[in-house]
Amino acid sequence: MIRRCALIFLVLLAHAHAQDSPNDARARQLAEHFRCVVCQNQSLADSNASLAADLRARIREQVEQGASDEQIQAYMVRRYGDFVLYRPPVKPVTWALWFGPLAVLLAGALAMARHIRRARSTRRMSP
Repeated sequence: MIRRCALIFLVLLAHAHAQDSPNDARARQLAEHFRCVVCQNQSLADSNASLAADLRARIREQVEQGASDEQIQAYMVRRYGDFVLYRPPVKPVTWALWFGPLAVLLAGALAMARHIRRARSTRRMSP
């Protein structure tokens, strides 16, 4: 009976310890809004890079110290630039991030249209 109670107690204790504190949940949510500067295609929350682990720990420290989301974001941007944000602000420095893919797509469409026109005109001119 005592062993059973001790086992139940340990299971409940482990379960309670496994539950996230509000600070952990907030730190995890914040880490999802930042891009891993090593992986570049994963969030800090998803990345296994050692730098990402260090940054997650730094975010957790700042959350525990009472820093606001804006203060933490300002720290990350100050340290790594706007690229660290998954949604960087639209300003001249970030135009390439926002409009670069569209510019490449339009350039490809124009090149394809020009190639098709040349191919059609070459066919018409040949006997």
